[in-house]
Amino acid sequence: MIEGVVVSPRRVIADDRGKVMHHLKATDPEFVKFGEIYFSTIFPGIVKGWHLHKEMIINYAVPHGMIKLVCYDDREGSKTKGEINEIYLGNDNHVLVKVPPFVWNGFKCVGPNAAVVANCASIPHDPNEIVRLDPHKSHIPYDWATKDR
Repeated sequence: MIEGVVVSPRRVIADDRGKVMHHLKATDPEFVKFGEIYFSTIFPGIVKGWHLHKEMIINYAVPHGMIKLVCYDDREGSKTKGEINEIYLGNDNHVLVKVPPFVWNGFKCVGPNAAVVANCASIPHDPNEIVRLDPHKSHIPYDWATKDR
């Protein structure tokens, strides 16, 4: 796993009425501070990425649908420089993924339906602290195409 990226299972409490899906509590070891929480949707086959934050810590969870989150480490001095992580999260894997600053990340909706991505961010959105790259034309050695294995 890329240094600083943390994947942790989240609790799901289900009964006859429905379910509660935990995201992040102030008592969780992944929690640093609260900036904002937002939800974004992504349609099947679409890629949102690449981006990195200079300050924000991202805490992703997917309460509906499935995504493939990809992280890439090109931080100077990092023990995991050059590593790529693929993490599937959503209906079939309810986890929280913490992404530290300066780690490139993006995600692709991999299911037949749109996905809802929740981010409990450590700071409010600031367009001056985010860097974006084209998901298909960049220095990051990753191909977003679906692979039949």
